[in-house]
Amino acid sequence: MSTPLTYLNGYPPHVLDQVRQLIDGGRLAEYLQKRYPEPHAVRNDGQLYDYVQEMKNRYLRSAPPLAKVIYDGKLQVVKHALGTHTAISRNHGGKLKASREIRIASVFRDAPAPFLEMIAAHELAHIREADHNKAFYALCRHISADYHQLEFDLRLYLTHLDQQRADS
Repeated sequence: MSTPLTYLNGYPPHVLDQVRQLIDGGRLAEYLQKRYPEPHAVRNDGQLYDYVQEMKNRYLRSAPPLAKVIYDGKLQVVKHALGTHTAISRNHGGKLKASREIRIASVFRDAPAPFLEMIAAHELAHIREADHNKAFYALCRHISADYHQLEFDLRLYLTHLDQQRADS
């Protein structure tokens, strides 16, 4: 039976065939380990806030401040929520104040460093662009130059994690 490639929907058949060859040959883990040997050092919510805030200050200086950045164990990667960006409006003395929060799925606490960068770039880009349009992806590439390759490899990583769960 062929391995379902849930995270790779929309990719061309020849790419999916290459991925299946890696999986069937038992080489997907090796491929990912070779490309991304080091996990990141961002272990807790405080470090994650500092990491994302530094990226925001470098690439989106004029964007509104972030109130909270945390790892969220409730985000379901299976439902394609790698992270979320929300603006929570509250009424303060007759004025609406927006509080911006970024939540990143806790499965990425142990991911390779470039994957955390890609997810943070994606969520930061949502501060300026709500939709996944051309301007949004241009902003993602501005923040993380290898954004598209990292997104693809992150999808391979998620496929690998699913495969590990299924095998255990």
